[in-house]
Amino acid sequence: MLTAIPQKKKHRVAIDFKRPSSGNLNLRCGANLLITLAGKIAKKAIYFLTLWQQFFIAMNGQGKLYFRYGTMGSAKTALLLTQAYNFEERKMQYLCMKPIIDNRENANVIRSRIGIERACSWIYPEMDLYEFLKSEFERTLEVKAWVLVDEAQFLTKEQVDQLARVVDDYGVNVVCYGLRTDFQSHVFEGSLRLFELADTIDEIKSTCSCGRKTIINARIDSNGDVVSDGNQVEIGGDDKYVALCRRCWRARRIESAERNALQFHDSHSE
Repeated sequence: MLTAIPQKKKHRVAIDFKRPSSGNLNLRCGANLLITLAGKIAKKAIYFLTLWQQFFIAMNGQGKLYFRYGTMGSAKTALLLTQAYNFEERKMQYLCMKPIIDNRENANVIRSRIGIERACSWIYPEMDLYEFLKSEFERTLEVKAWVLVDEAQFLTKEQVDQLARVVDDYGVNVVCYGLRTDFQSHVFEGSLRLFELADTIDEIKSTCSCGRKTIINARIDSNGDVVSDGNQVEIGGDDKYVALCRRCWRARRIESAERNALQFHDSHSE
């Protein structure tokens, strides 16, 4: 006799998917928005806290204004570029700058006679260097520890004052490299102000062909004769300038004057 096996009843479980109310949905969206905004605000706050922390450290630092001067060909620019390389190797923050009046380069670079170069920021005649550097610090959220300026003799008196203020307000070290005097042995405006304000003044020495120290940036013509008249600023290299000691400069000026006088006499005799 066969007995039927009772079948188990299947129980269905009903899952009630309730759509969230519009109030709950708005609350969740609002919470997510607040979390996102809080994250952005916190991120900005950290950035500005870091900036102000750097400002505080810099303002309590011992920044100095340096002036390192020498005649043409004394390796001033090479020393600046070497210093920039050392800062880069040590992960130190720095900025290179140069007056745009020195237009021998098409690009904004500082280039040495020995062939090395580095990008720089131009300094325009009417530029306020204090405001420029302040904006640069705020833009990069970094106070540069060092500012290196090439051809500093072309700075205006006001621009040197502005660099001194950067040193005092931010504790930045500003190092200016440049000439002391022009081809007539007169002090440049920027150099004079640096002599008046710089905390540290160093001479970069070089040697005249006679063995004495060079102090004059003599301008020469195409014949190699020393030029005594002309505009104070005339951009050029070895083709226009030669560094001399005072004695050699005087001797070559006398030779050039006698040669020109002789040529003038011969032309009138004919």
